[in-house]
Amino acid sequence: MRPARALIDLDALRHNYHIARQRHGGHILAVVKANAYGHGALACAQALSWDADGYAVAFLDEALALRKSGIKTPILLLEGVFDPVELLEAAHRGLWPVVHHPGQIEMIAKTALPVPLRAWIKINSGMNRAGFSPDDARRAWRQLMASGMVEECGFISHFARADEPGCGATAQQILTFDKATRGLPGARSLANSAAILAWPDAHRDWARPGIMLYGADPMPGEGNGLIPVMTLESQIIAVRNLAAGEPLGYGARFITPRPTRVGLVAMGYADGYPRSAPDGVPVAVDNKLTTLIGRVSMDMLTVDLTDLPETGIGSVVELWGKQVSVNQVAQAAGTIAYELLCNVKRVSFVWNSEQPV
Repeated sequence: MRPARALIDLDALRHNYHIARQRHGGHILAVVKANAYGHGALACAQALSWDADGYAVAFLDEALALRKSGIKTPILLLEGVFDPVELLEAAHRGLWPVVHHPGQIEMIAKTALPVPLRAWIKINSGMNRAGFSPDDARRAWRQLMASGMVEECGFISHFARADEPGCGATAQQILTFDKATRGLPGARSLANSAAILAWPDAHRDWARPGIMLYGADPMPGEGNGLIPVMTLESQIIAVRNLAAGEPLGYGARFITPRPTRVGLVAMGYADGYPRSAPDGVPVAVDNKLTTLIGRVSMDMLTVDLTDLPETGIGSVVELWGKQVSVNQVAQAAGTIAYELLCNVKRVSFVWNSEQPV
């Protein structure tokens, strides 16, 4: 029974969802794509089933898994559908596809659907990744409504820099979106997590909180009251005493500056902890902060126990969670919390909740 575990606090998930609702108002689509950012899509969706107005996923298979688990509320397909078979399934299952290029409009117009769709037209308001140009928004709406296969169209866009509160790009994207959709009927959806927290002008009919649901604050300062949902933890499985000047681990990256008591932890990059994490990244051992020392290997990493003499084999190690911010680990490793959370694998997952799921 290897002690590496991901503890998922579903009550914290609900807490974060309620913050999103309080800050945004209107309707909330809980984003549970990529297996709920590594937290378990089915467990997270079911935990929110009494609260969420709907969900957002990347593609059809993610939505079908939710439908088969009993989720009946709306599910938005952020990438839309890829062929007529998927389109028929989406219509049959009552899913909401995003339409972001002309080929998808043509597909809808040529496919006899059992029931008309509720579709969302994606506007490229400045991210330049996907979506219709602002000048083409009205044409896309007319074509979809003329197809006879769409009963209602909403409008959606995505922000590129909403997590930069001092940057004017988000305000410009809001203006572009509003101009492109002015006078057209249908619901609007603009705000991702960062926009929910920092851009009230982006609040529309439907919000799409993602990373904030899982307690990783997208804004600088992390002062929005979010609670981390995942605690990645393991245990000390061996202890070694090294003299000053001794190398530790692959590449001898770390040389002990003093006599050092080293704890070996059952956690490595094959579990999702980043190999790029440098010496000095915080970890908590038996609720006391210390640091990573030595290069992370596939199955193990090492931590400094020199100033924690009461710790030893069996001591609990938090790699990130409520004591150690996943954002802090991600920044030190040169990445973002999204990637770390999505990459957790091979560990045991335990979903905890005081409320029935």
